Amino acid sequence: MKKIGLMGGTFDPIHYGHLVLAEQIRAQFNLDMVYFIPAGIPPHKQDKNISSSKHRYFMTLLATITNPYFEVSKIEIEDKNISYTVNTIEKFKEIIHKDAELYFITGADAIYELETWNRVGKLLTLCNFIAASRPGIDEKKLREKIGELKEKYDANIIVTTVPALAISSTDIRERISLGKSIKYIVPESVEYYIYKNKLYIDNQF
Repeated sequence: MKKIGLMGGTFDPIHYGHLVLAEQIRAQFNLDMVYFIPAGIPPHKQDKNISSSKHRYFMTLLATITNPYFEVSKIEIEDKNISYTVNTIEKFKEIIHKDAELYFITGADAIYELETWNRVGKLLTLCNFIAASRPGIDEKKLREKIGELKEKYDANIIVTTVPALAISSTDIRERISLGKSIKYIVPESVEYYIYKNKLYIDNQF
C-alpha cells in the first residue's frame, strides 16, 4: 500500500517553509509522494482578497518541480464549490489513489481548530493527520487535545517536530508591498513569477 502525503493551503505565495515541512515529513514517514493542493475557495478566507487560483497553482508548480516526490493537484481549484478538506480527500481517494494510505500534513495550530472543519468526524476516518509542531507550541496542551480527538473520533494524529523557518505568506506579501527583498525566502522561480506578474504590490496582505 502506497503512503501518500497531502498538503493543502492557499500557497499565496508558496515559500521555503512549506517546502521544508513537506520534505522533512516525506523523509521521516517514508511517504511515496506528497501532493500539494492549492485551495480553490478556502472556507476560512472567503472574505479575504487572495490571488487567483491560476497564479497560486503556477507558483506551487514552479516551487516543487525539481523534487521527484512532489506533485501539484488541481483537484480544488477546478472545483467551483467551497474547498472543504473532507470533500477533497473523498475525491482524492476516489479518483487518484483508491488504495493508498493518506496522511494530511498540517501545522499543529490547526489541531485546535479541527472540530470547526466541515464533517470532521468523517474526515478523521478518511486519513491520518501529521501535525508539525514548532517552537512556542505547548506540547502538553497539544497532546491533551489530540487525546480528546482520539477518544471522540478515533482520530489518528501524529505529532512531529520540524526545524522551524520563521516564514509566512502574509509576511512575504507585506514585504513585497513595501518594496523589501524576498530573496531566499521563496524559490528563485517563484520570486521571478511574482515580480513578472506584479503580485502583491497593492497592499493585499
